[in-house]
Amino acid sequence: MSEFETVLAAVLPVFTIAGLGYLIRRVGWLTAEADASLLRVLINLLVPCFFLDSILGNAALRQPANILLPPLVGFGTVAVGTLICFWLRKLTGLQTPAERRTFAFLTGTYNYGYVPIPLALSLFNRETAGVLIVHNLGVDIALWTIGLTLLGGLKLKDAWRKIINPPLITILVGLALNLGGVAPHMPDFMMTTFKSIGACAIPVGILLIGATVADLLPEFHAGKGARVMSLSCILRLGILPVLFLLLAKFGPFSIELKRVILLQAAMPTAVFPIIMARHYGGDTSTALRIAISTSVVSLVTIPLWIRFGMKFLGL
Repeated sequence: MSEFETVLAAVLPVFTIAGLGYLIRRVGWLTAEADASLLRVLINLLVPCFFLDSILGNAALRQPANILLPPLVGFGTVAVGTLICFWLRKLTGLQTPAERRTFAFLTGTYNYGYVPIPLALSLFNRETAGVLIVHNLGVDIALWTIGLTLLGGLKLKDAWRKIINPPLITILVGLALNLGGVAPHMPDFMMTTFKSIGACAIPVGILLIGATVADLLPEFHAGKGARVMSLSCILRLGILPVLFLLLAKFGPFSIELKRVILLQAAMPTAVFPIIMARHYGGDTSTALRIAISTSVVSLVTIPLWIRFGMKFLGL
C-alpha cells in the first residue's frame, strides 16, 4: 500500500462513521431525544476513560515540553487563524455582523478531536494521541473565550465555567498521575476498563456528529453561499495549513507535537462551533456552509496535506 493509500485508509473510516450517524438519525434509530443522554455518557464517562487510557503510562507526557507547549500551540493556532479570517471577512460578501463573525470563527477553527485523534492512533502512535489531547486543552480555551467573545453571546466570566468540565479535570488528573509514576502501579483491571470503555468514545462521538448534521442539513443552502464556501476552503484547507507546517518546521517542538500540528494543519472546520454559533448569536446557515464545504473538500486535501507534511517535516 502506498503512503497516500495509507493516509486515505485512515481518513475514510472517520467519514464513514459520520455517514452512518447521519443514516441512523434519518431512519429513526437514534432519536434527537436520546442525544442529551448519550452526550452526557460520552462527556462524563467515555471521553474521560479514553483520556486516561491515552495519558497514563505515556512516556511522551513525562517531558515538560509536551505538557506546556501543546496547549499554547492549540490556543495560538486558533487565535491566529480566527484573526486572519476576521481580517478577510469583508471578502465574503456577507452583509450582517453576525454572518461575518461566524465566518471568522468557523473558518479560523479546526476539527481538533474526532477526526485527528483516530488519525494520530492509526498513522503514528499512542504517545502522539496523548500529546494531541493535551494540545486540545488550548483549543478548548480558545473556543470558549475568543470564539464566544467574537460571537458576542457570552461573557468571559461565564465562558470559563464551560471550560471546567469532566474531560478537562480528567486530563489534569491523568497528567499528575503520569508524572508521579503512578501508572505502572495501577491495577490491570482498571487499565483494561479504561481501554475498553475509552475505545467507544471516538465512534460514539462521530456518530453523534453525523446525527447532528442530519438535523441541521435542512438549513443548508449551498447556492446562496458559494463565495463564502470557496473562501473558507481556500483559507482553511489551503493557506492556513501552510502556516501550520511552517510553525511545525521551525518551532522548538518534540516530534509528537510536530505530528499533532501536521494533523491539525490538514483538518477541516470543526463541527461543534456550529452549535456554538446557533446558541450564542452567530449565523447557523453560514456555519453550516463552511463546515460542510470544508469537510467534503477535505476528503481530498487531508491525505494530500498529510503526505506532503510528512515529507516536509521529515516525519
